[in-house]
Amino acid sequence: MAPNQGSRMLSKDDANCKLHFRMINEQQVEDITIDFFYKPHTITLLTLTVVSIMYFAFTRDDGDSDNNLRVGLLLVGSFFLVISVLAFPNGPFTRPHPVIWRMVFGLSVLYFLFLVFLIFLNWDQVKALLYWLDPNLRYATREADVMEYAINCHVITWERIRSHFDIFAFGHFWGWAMKALLIRSYGLCWTISITWELTELFFMHLLPNFAECWWDQVILDILLCNGGGIWLGMTVCRFLEMRTYHWASIKDIHTTTGKLKRAVLQFTPASWTYVRWFDPKSSFQRVAGIYLFMIVWQLTELNTFFLKHIFVFQASHPLSWCRILFIGIITAPTVRQYYAYLTDTQCKRVGTQCWVFGAIAFLEALACIKFGQDLFSKTQVLYVVLWLLCLAFITLLCLYGMIWYEQNYGRRLKNIADCDDSTIIDTYDNILETSKEKNSSSNSTSSRRRKGGSGKNKTINGTSGKK
Repeated sequence: MAPNQGSRMLSKDDANCKLHFRMINEQQVEDITIDFFYKPHTITLLTLTVVSIMYFAFTRDDGDSDNNLRVGLLLVGSFFLVISVLAFPNGPFTRPHPVIWRMVFGLSVLYFLFLVFLIFLNWDQVKALLYWLDPNLRYATREADVMEYAINCHVITWERIRSHFDIFAFGHFWGWAMKALLIRSYGLCWTISITWELTELFFMHLLPNFAECWWDQVILDILLCNGGGIWLGMTVCRFLEMRTYHWASIKDIHTTTGKLKRAVLQFTPASWTYVRWFDPKSSFQRVAGIYLFMIVWQLTELNTFFLKHIFVFQASHPLSWCRILFIGIITAPTVRQYYAYLTDTQCKRVGTQCWVFGAIAFLEALACIKFGQDLFSKTQVLYVVLWLLCLAFITLLCLYGMIWYEQNYGRRLKNIADCDDSTIIDTYDNILETSKEKNSSSNSTSSRRRKGGSGKNKTINGTSGKK
């Protein structure tokens, strides 16, 4: 009897681990009110796919070979996204709809495969590919070749300072606000901000646009753009943490204004989880995982500047800002999955989106190294070694400071997080109990139980008063 009991315990642990992984990799939608948008329409989708292929294959003019390639590749990507909707996991988010996050994951897989294809080309083939995508890139110049940086830094005038507040400064500020929303930690955000400015100093012998005046780097970048963006993002996080979420069915809202409001709120988070990267009893593995997270973040930022410098396109080109927007979108589920992997002891593996994001970051770096050999031949090894040492020292120092803060002043935050953890555990237990009840009862009984339970959240729409 003992082996059978042990096997039952093992299967229960495996079920818990699978459930924890499912919560970050295949999040399910609760309390579905409009069934049409969440039912599988596979036959309809197959019919539309076949009809679309027939239309584009037999009605368009195929005399232009370049246009044939563009349309063919575009349709390959489009139908790959259709398969993504059918086969790929939802990820950790369900708002505004799981289909969107399946397509985001599909796009990340396509980009990953493109990078794999790219690193097996030679430089002439890469240039031919870029010129085929955009013939104007033949005449593109690097910003560093036509602009001068860090000139007359002792001359500080209001007109010169005001000239730095352009669209890029706004993007810098807004980017850090989004990063704060994703990371949700003052300590980690400020550490990444400061270490990035050091990264610019150590790599400006390779990328001239990293050279900045001290007042531009310290005051405008770190304090105003980075600091202001971090403050805004963390303020929004604190606001969302203090809200109680009760979602009403759009069917139960009888006013037109209420229905429109509920439709708009579909693009907001269904709930907001309190994030605690550090714990007073954080293990070495958890601290090392956070350190790796910050290193990969720095690598992703470096890839942005090396890609546009090596492959010669400016920051305003669609190849640049589309990549930045795309990386920002796939970072959201990646950070959530990686956080769950570090902090949840029952989550034994990272989510699929997190895995693909890590592969993309390293493949981009590999592409930069392969096709930027002329640039990297000018690398001063001493600067790179000093950068690695400074990055490791400052990062570990900041991590130690944040752990010390959690040990000495984090009791109140720990109590809040413990309440959230107990709520999550109760949620998991309820899911397990519900699944057992579904297996033991008939479909009609389970459907009546779901209808009765969904009525609990019909009182308030969206977010209500503070906790």
